[in-house]
Amino acid sequence: MRWDADSNYGKLAPPEWPGNCIERRNSVVRCLCVIWVLLLLSGPLPAAESVDAVLDKENASLGAGHAPLETIDALAFLRRASVDLTGRIPSAEAVAEFLAWPAPQRRTQLIDKLITSDQFADRWTVFFADMLRLRSNVTGGSALMAYVHQAVQQDMPYNELVGRLIATNGKANRTPEVGFVLGDNADPFALASVTSQVFLGVRIGCAQCHDHPFDVWTRQDFFGMAAYFGKTRRVESTLTRAVYTTEAKQTTVLWPPEGAAEGEARQPMQPRFPFEMISPAKRLAFITRFEQGLAARQQRAGQPAGPSVDDLLAATAEKARQRARGDAPRGFDVVGEAKSTLRKIDVKASLYRHSALRSTLADLVTSPRNRLFAQSIANRVWKELIGRGFVEPVDDFRSDNQPSHPRTLGFLAEEFVAHGYQFRQLVRMVVSSQAYQRAHVPSDADDLLREELETAFLGTSTRRMLSESLYDSIVVAGHLFDTKYPDGYNKKVVTESVRVLVEPGAPEVPAVVASPADQTSGPKMKPAAVSRGGYALEDAIELDFNALLTKGDDLEIERMQVMSKEELEAQRMMAQRAQRLTGAKYETRMVKREYDDNPKFSSSFRMASPAPAGHFLRVFGQTARADLGERRDADPTMRQSLMMLNGRLIHEASRVGTLEPMYQLVEAGQIDQAVALAYLEILTRVATADELADAKTLVQEAESPFAGIADLRWVLLNCNEFRFLP
Repeated sequence: MRWDADSNYGKLAPPEWPGNCIERRNSVVRCLCVIWVLLLLSGPLPAAESVDAVLDKENASLGAGHAPLETIDALAFLRRASVDLTGRIPSAEAVAEFLAWPAPQRRTQLIDKLITSDQFADRWTVFFADMLRLRSNVTGGSALMAYVHQAVQQDMPYNELVGRLIATNGKANRTPEVGFVLGDNADPFALASVTSQVFLGVRIGCAQCHDHPFDVWTRQDFFGMAAYFGKTRRVESTLTRAVYTTEAKQTTVLWPPEGAAEGEARQPMQPRFPFEMISPAKRLAFITRFEQGLAARQQRAGQPAGPSVDDLLAATAEKARQRARGDAPRGFDVVGEAKSTLRKIDVKASLYRHSALRSTLADLVTSPRNRLFAQSIANRVWKELIGRGFVEPVDDFRSDNQPSHPRTLGFLAEEFVAHGYQFRQLVRMVVSSQAYQRAHVPSDADDLLREELETAFLGTSTRRMLSESLYDSIVVAGHLFDTKYPDGYNKKVVTESVRVLVEPGAPEVPAVVASPADQTSGPKMKPAAVSRGGYALEDAIELDFNALLTKGDDLEIERMQVMSKEELEAQRMMAQRAQRLTGAKYETRMVKREYDDNPKFSSSFRMASPAPAGHFLRVFGQTARADLGERRDADPTMRQSLMMLNGRLIHEASRVGTLEPMYQLVEAGQIDQAVALAYLEILTRVATADELADAKTLVQEAESPFAGIADLRWVLLNCNEFRFLP
C-alpha cells in the first residue's frame, strides 16, 4: 500500500491563535505518551531477501569472518530514511504516525510514503545535480536542473533521461536537455570525458594526451569516443543572443592528434565505442524482462516527429525536376505542392539538426547490454545511501580497481535494468535491505575491525547530513517553514547607517523607516536578511522549477529573487536621480528601521545552486560543480562550528514562537513534556532519564523557562547527534 504525502508533510501546522491552546497542549502530551508505549512494540523490517541473500553469499565466499551489526531501532530508521529519501528529519507528527502503523509493515509503509513524496524529487535532484555538475549560473543550467527535477518526480526511466541528455539538440531554456552539452560548451573532448566518467564510471579522459597509464584505454579510444560529439556546435544568435546546439557537416575531431601529424595527414576520426558490450547472441533473463517491459511502453508511445525542412524540400525539388523533364505525376501543381510542404515543415528539427552520431552513442551508452551503465548508477546510489561504494571512487571503474562485491553489484544493476531503469525502484531496493538498516561501527572500534565491517557492509559508515539536508532539518526542527508568531507580534527597531543625497530643500530622512509589510511574512528567501546573519545565509535565489519549464526564454532567474514593489520602485528612482545629479554630494546618516521579526524559510533543495561562496550550503560541503569528479567535503571546519554556534538559522530555530506546541507546554509549566518534545523534534528519539534531569536543570537556571528551552534547543542543534545520521 502507498501513501501520497501532501504538501504539508513534514511541517507542524500552527494552532489557531489564541483559541485551542489547552486542547493543543493536551494533544501533544497524549502524543508523547503514545510514542513511549509504541516504541516498546516496534520491530525491524523483514529482510529484503534478494539483495541481502546475494551479499551474504558473497561475503561467505570472500571469507568475511564477522557477524553483522544489529539492526537500528524504529525511530533511528525513521530518521535515517527520512533524511536520505526526503532530505529532512521527521516532525513530531510524522513520528506519531509512523509508530501508529502496524509494526511488521511499519518500515515498508514508511519507504512507500517517503519515496512517493514531493520532497523525494527535491532531495534526489541534488544527487543528480552533483553527479551532472548542474549549475544555475551557466547557459541552460537552471532549465536543465528543473528538467532533471521533473524527470525524478515523474520517475522517468534513467536510460531515457541519459539518452536525451546525450542526444538532444535545441535552444537553451526552451529545450532544457541541451544544458548537458552546453555545460561543457559543446567541446567534444570534454563531453567524451564527462559521458564516460559520469554515466559509465570510467576515467577515459586520462587518455586524451597519451595512452592511459593504469588502464587499457588508448589515445585512439578516447578520440573515437570524442568523435561522436565532433559535429556538434554551440551557436549564439547575433540578433537575439539566443544560444542553441546544432550539427555541422564536418567534424572537429581529427586523427592523428595535433602535433603528431600535419595538414592532409590528419583525417576525420571515425566514431568508435570502446567499451565492452554483452553479445547480442546471449539471451540473458534480465534483458528479456527489460525488453518485455519496453515493448509494452512503446505500444503506448505517441506518434513520431514530423519530417524536417531538408527532407520535405528535397522531395519537393525532385518533383519540380520531374515536372521540368515532363515526367511529373499527372495533376502535379508546383505552387500547391510548395504550400503543402510549408505546412508540414518542422522548423525546430531543421534549425537544431538531429545528431545521428550522438543518438547512436546514446543508444550504446544506455543499452541493457552495456553493463557499466547500470553498474555505475547502482554503485553511486549504494554509496549515497550506505556510505561506501562497491567501487571507490565511484567514477573509477578500471581493471586494477575491481568492485569489492561484483556479484552483489551485478545483481542490483540487473534488477535495475529488468525493472525498466526505474530510479525509485533502485533506491527502494537499497533502503529496504538489511545492509542499509545496520548500525554504525562503534566510534571506539579498532581501525582494522572498522574497515573489515564497513568493507563487507556488515556495519554502516558514519555519515553527516548533506548540507541541504542539514539546513532543511534545522528549519523543520525550528518550525521555520511557517511563521512562529502572529503578524505584527514581534516588531523590532534597528539602527542603520544610510547614504543620503544632499539636495537643497530635500525633506529630512524620517527617524523611523517602516520596512515593507511583506518583508518577513510574504515571499521567502529575501537577500536583505543577510545583513543580520553575517554568513550570507539567505543570499540565494529560490528556483521555480515549474516556471523554468513553461516560460522558456522569457524567464530569467534573477526575476525569481523576491523584491517588493516598494524596493523595485526605490531602486528605479535612485538610478534616475543618480543619472540626473552626477557629481552630487552625499552624506551618511543614522536611521531607525522597524521590521516584523517573524521569518520563515524555504527549502534549500529549491535554491539556485551552487550557492554563493560563504553560504551555509557551501560552508557545509556543497561543491562549485566546476570540475569533473568533484566531491563533497565532509570534514569539519572552524567556520562550520562558528556558523552553528552563532548563525542566524540556529538562532531562529532555537527561539520558541507563540504559535508552536512547545510554547503552550512551557506556558503551562509542563517542563518535563517540553524537554521530551525538544528531544523528539530535534533528535527523533526519547530522552533518557539523565538527559531529562540535566535539561530540567538547564531550563530552571535560565532567566525564564522560554529562554531555558531555547538554550536546550540550541544545545541539541549543535550536538554531533543532530548533524550525523543514526
